[in-house]
Amino acid sequence: MSSAESATVVAAGLAGAGVLSGMLLPGRIRVVAVGVCTAGLGGAGLAGGVAALGGTRWSAYLPGLLPLSGLRLAVDALSGLFMAVAGAVVLAVAVYGIGYASGRGPRGPASRGVQSALPVFALALVLVPAAASVSSFLLLWEAMAVTSLVLVLADQRERSSVREAGVWYAVMTHFGLVLLLAGLSLFAAGAGGETFAQLRAGASGMSPGARGAVFVLVAAAFASKAGMVPLHPWLPRAHPEAPSNVSALMSAAMVNLGAYGIIRVNFELLGGGPRWGWLLVLATGALSAVYGILQAAMASDIKRLLAYSTSENLGLVLIGVGAAGLFASSGYPVPAALALAAALLHVTNHAVFKALLFCAAGSVVRATGVRDLDRMGGLRARMPATAGFFAVSSLAAVALPPGNGFLSEWLLLQSLIHGMTVPGVSTAIVLPLAVAVIALSAGLAAAVFVKALGVGFFARPRSARAASAEESPPLMHLGMGLLAIGCTALALVPGTLGNSLSRAVAAAGLHGGRPLAGGGLELKLDQVAASLSPLWVTAALVAGVVAASGLIRLTTRRGRRTNARLWDCGGGAPTPRMSYTATSFAEPLQRVFDDVLETEQDVDVTPVRDSAYLVERVRFRRSVPDRIEHRLYRPVLAAVEALGRAARRLAPGSVHRYLGYGFFGLVALLLALAVGW
Repeated sequence: MSSAESATVVAAGLAGAGVLSGMLLPGRIRVVAVGVCTAGLGGAGLAGGVAALGGTRWSAYLPGLLPLSGLRLAVDALSGLFMAVAGAVVLAVAVYGIGYASGRGPRGPASRGVQSALPVFALALVLVPAAASVSSFLLLWEAMAVTSLVLVLADQRERSSVREAGVWYAVMTHFGLVLLLAGLSLFAAGAGGETFAQLRAGASGMSPGARGAVFVLVAAAFASKAGMVPLHPWLPRAHPEAPSNVSALMSAAMVNLGAYGIIRVNFELLGGGPRWGWLLVLATGALSAVYGILQAAMASDIKRLLAYSTSENLGLVLIGVGAAGLFASSGYPVPAALALAAALLHVTNHAVFKALLFCAAGSVVRATGVRDLDRMGGLRARMPATAGFFAVSSLAAVALPPGNGFLSEWLLLQSLIHGMTVPGVSTAIVLPLAVAVIALSAGLAAAVFVKALGVGFFARPRSARAASAEESPPLMHLGMGLLAIGCTALALVPGTLGNSLSRAVAAAGLHGGRPLAGGGLELKLDQVAASLSPLWVTAALVAGVVAASGLIRLTTRRGRRTNARLWDCGGGAPTPRMSYTATSFAEPLQRVFDDVLETEQDVDVTPVRDSAYLVERVRFRRSVPDRIEHRLYRPVLAAVEALGRAARRLAPGSVHRYLGYGFFGLVALLLALAVGW
């Protein structure tokens, strides 16, 4: 038995132990036991994934676990990458979750049902990439969906908004499941078998129309799980309402499997797709990146902001995947391999820094009880460690050196720029637009996280809860510390991933040589004359900051100023009400993009009683609704609701009418059978 196979067996055993602990053990012992089992499960997944990235391949067939087909598992370098990423996130978040859940009382994530679902969800995250047949994949995919729904609904007794988010999530995730079931069933029927080996062998014999239908259905299903526009409305609802450790797992590990599904099915199993299909994937990623970061810029709910940021980052991943498919379909494997390597590197980087962002946000919400940035402030002094972790992850999210997010976006830009040599009108138009989208999303991301960090941590406290916040327990710091170490390692020594990413790209079916070479401190593009050393970039930045600080000190020493009280124009000392809020910070961007966002605002003037001229109160409200949701989903929901109200007339309580329904239904069935014969 190989090391990767042994790690998978250990992960499954620890998941079972975690479920039993969640069901049987009492109180805080349950939280600790489940957390330890889940962390061990994540460690086993990480070990198995790393072994697969090192070149170890294995497969297993368990006939007794599924009727008819059995459970088939197989791991290669592509599976190993997603297993390793999911395992690392599960390990760190599980440690964080022990401290997070211990102080929440009998409800929420510490309840028996939720605690029992957590190890199953973690196991599904690790094993979905290892599925090697349609039935096995759908089983693990649905296990992931159902257990994540249970975890999202953890706080439904405390907030009605949780139930609404759960309904949206359940409907959208099962809509995606229907699309996935249709696409994979059509694929299996055309290929003559349901194992991945049979799909791979039979894909070439399918007609172009069938291949195109499979491509679109599968891509739409996986794009829904990744939170891509327009199938994204569940994401900004479910992620904020779920407990923060669950939000971290969903946003940093679960959504990645949407990208994995597109790569595995449309690249490796289907053998590539039509050129127009990859253009559609690229366009969907670009639209999601811009729309997601715009919504994040307008959001004042810190967890909603991070949820929309997830949509933006997975959009960048799909830009890389779509570009890789576009290049491969044009017969240029070298830029295709480079673009896919950039997408996989961004999957890795995003998983680590987004998990840290959600954990830090959860620490804030746990300490203050609020998610609204306009009611925070002053947390740097009250929660210095949490502020430091949020700053590290924010630096990674804005794609600036020395953050680890900078490397993958730089590599993505490199792949698009070098891909402009691919001939064709579509590439000549699409690739410059994709570069512009990446630049725009990076600029808006900088504004978003400056807002979140500055308003939430460095401004004055704007509520009593923010002023009295206390630092989180040590276990939460330990989990966040592990993620911060991951961000730092990926930022400073990215070359260690070079060979692993090259193996993953080859496992995806792109044979364009090694796109990246292992270089330790340096990220080398093996097929292109380019390289980057983040450590030297960081050293240069530090030297520049030190030199600028020294120059400022030297200048101030030459011309000393006398301290004196300044005239305050009679206004008195500034108060927290005078400082910038998240809403006011985003107002200039809202003006620029007002035609896209369609901001809603309302002024409510309440006059003094017995007087129409004197005003007692003026209330101003501004909101930025999700335009796609309002234009696309709200009319459909209104039509369904109207249809439901009209359908009530069919059930007035009359027994005679119900007997009539049965009689006419029977007659219709007999007529259909007669026509069929």
